[in-house]
Amino acid sequence: MQAVIDYLKQNEDRFVDELCDYVRFSSVSAQPERREDVRACAEWLLKRCLQIGLEARLCLTGGHPIILAKTPAAAPKGTRRPRFMVYGHYDVQPPEPFDLWTTPPFQPRIEGRSLFARGASDNKGQHLAHLNAVEAYLKTGTPLPCDLTFVIEGEEEVGSKSLAGFLKEHHQELHCDAVVVSDTGMPSKEQPALTYALRGIAALEITLHGPSRDLHSGIFGGSVDNPAMALAQLLAQLRDKNGRIAIPGLYDDVQPLSKFERKEFARLPLNEKSYRKFLGVPQLFGEKGWTFLEQRAARPTLEINGLTSGYQGEGSKTIVPSWAKAKLTLRLVPDQDPAKIIKLVKAHLKKICPPTVKLEVKSGHGAEPYLVEPTGAQAQAALRALKTAFQRKPVLMREGGSIPIVNDFKKILGVETLLLGLALPDDNAHSPNEKFDLDCYANGQLMSAYLWQELSTDTKP
Repeated sequence: MQAVIDYLKQNEDRFVDELCDYVRFSSVSAQPERREDVRACAEWLLKRCLQIGLEARLCLTGGHPIILAKTPAAAPKGTRRPRFMVYGHYDVQPPEPFDLWTTPPFQPRIEGRSLFARGASDNKGQHLAHLNAVEAYLKTGTPLPCDLTFVIEGEEEVGSKSLAGFLKEHHQELHCDAVVVSDTGMPSKEQPALTYALRGIAALEITLHGPSRDLHSGIFGGSVDNPAMALAQLLAQLRDKNGRIAIPGLYDDVQPLSKFERKEFARLPLNEKSYRKFLGVPQLFGEKGWTFLEQRAARPTLEINGLTSGYQGEGSKTIVPSWAKAKLTLRLVPDQDPAKIIKLVKAHLKKICPPTVKLEVKSGHGAEPYLVEPTGAQAQAALRALKTAFQRKPVLMREGGSIPIVNDFKKILGVETLLLGLALPDDNAHSPNEKFDLDCYANGQLMSAYLWQELSTDTKP
């Protein structure tokens, strides 16, 4: 094992250079004009896997390709060894707005111990850390105690639309004992974390239709309801003054936080003052009775993501708009069901919508919440690997965001997912000036190296 650790330290600079090469690809899956860039990025990654010594191939899905790579068979045929799967994605978010970047998004810049570039943290640096750890095993001839499969896709940022079908088609080949995903975060470099729960999501779009056309507000205003005003009044009824969602039945299936979980939340380093300053808001707001950390990760939420109605150009246009529209998402916690929540929201909207406008509701995407038992053997193995690599006691945390594919892993492959994120809160994922901390990159490689030893010890062949 010492040879693996030495190899990682000796090659630290090269690994940084290779990450710089990786993030130069503008692999934006959402933009059709960058399709060739996405494909070129996939081919670079395939070449990198082969150089490491993995058996790898490009799998065509009809969308952007998936990289499937495996460690060479290390046991006689028919012998059962632990097998784990590492998931990542090589596609990135659109970099716009360009003017808010200090330097161009696909020209990597190193400042101190931070590497700035789109995709550095989300997710290229995080899964490359795992590949580097496996390289250290293979190049030093150090036996891996398990078999590993890498699945790295190019459509995560557009909903992983090909992944579920890929998992079903390759179900036998992808058989494993657990999935490891590094696509979440940690509170700080001093507090590595295992994320044991994710919130789910339910999206919908509301449109209120009023008059058949935009009307002159001086001639007709006052005699017809204004859809924009009606929508604002309707939306205002969805939350009470205490920050609680005012939809009957919405909290019925919420799994309560245990004393153990609330104690773990209390160990997280952020305080209200620093959190407020980080967000740039004059005061925090959330559901009463819960800390801000619990509010953002372990309680249901309803957010207005966008509002559209009437004239949006320069100057004034005195109209009563013919329609008003809002995009909403609800973040869900165990054991809430997205389909059930959407039904509850629709029923409540129908009940409170005034008769002066016509209500239209379209359901959007949904994903179930996710929870893995934090005291289980695999979770404890992951915590030991984190502690050894970072030389700090790790924390258990819930993540407020959603990663729908972890539910696919459980439903299709029948295994749990260990979320071992390496990103920091200020890494600006999905924002201008995205970065990745190079200490997290280096320690993430060590964590991966130790992880396979720990997991294999706690997994029965």
